[in-house]
Amino acid sequence: MTDAAQTLVMTGATRGIGRIAAERILVERPEAHLILLARGSAGGLSSAAARSGRVTVVEADLASMRSTSDAATEVIALLGSGSLPPLRGFIGNAGIQYTNNRTATVEGFEATFAVNVLANHLLIRRLVDHLQQPARIVVTVSDTHFGDFRHNLGLVPGPQWLPADRLARVEAFPNPQSTKAGRTAYSTSKLAAVYLVHEWARRLPRGVDVISYNPGLVPGTDLARDAGPVTRFAMRRVLPLLAATPLATSPARAGQFLADAALGVTLAPSGAYIDRSQAVPSSRESYDPERELETWNTAEALTAAW
Repeated sequence: MTDAAQTLVMTGATRGIGRIAAERILVERPEAHLILLARGSAGGLSSAAARSGRVTVVEADLASMRSTSDAATEVIALLGSGSLPPLRGFIGNAGIQYTNNRTATVEGFEATFAVNVLANHLLIRRLVDHLQQPARIVVTVSDTHFGDFRHNLGLVPGPQWLPADRLARVEAFPNPQSTKAGRTAYSTSKLAAVYLVHEWARRLPRGVDVISYNPGLVPGTDLARDAGPVTRFAMRRVLPLLAATPLATSPARAGQFLADAALGVTLAPSGAYIDRSQAVPSSRESYDPERELETWNTAEALTAAW
């Protein structure tokens, strides 16, 4: 990506790997301005980053399509004011994992699918016409979409694909009140996000790339904040020990890798899957043109009102 003055829009930037990535971008690209879509302030950023004058926070609840659309409208107004550099990228890093498959958004969508898939699609859809080339879109996904022990150590069940419009509704999986159903919804939503990236890559104009980014297993973040006390303890106190091995990634390294993906430091063609610091194939199941188009069409239909 160009080193010229640029604006990047980012979700999931006030905690975890997103906060680290945002701070790295501000350090490594002194000419960059970040628009952070978040609930509340940028208080999670370091004081130096928050005081840099290169961070604008736009209120957004990504579990609400109305709020997400309103945030996009505000971003477009900011860009149109002429006070910010050209828009060169979008980083869809926000993600959620629930301990059930029954949590609904205010608009009636299953919350995991809404945040991990629909919100990204809606934001890209609203912002794409305002991107100036060269530009890069990055969507954070997960290697849980592989569904095997090698990629998730058996911590998350593999995806179970269903018609995309069914996945967008609560109780798509058996025993929807169970943690297993919630985690299956998570891995399946990340597979859907990869499908969406593949379909967007076919549709974006030359000079606008879209990439999916996998940080790997990153213990110590708040992704499992809705899990039970045993799981939360393991994620925060036990599994971080794996970050010294190839089995896991520390938050600091995962954040740096995300910044590298967003800034184009990690080379990858449009539609590619970046696993930490390099482009590799995503799962065999993730290459399915029919499902990719189905996911696109469903996201289009479900977000059309906004």
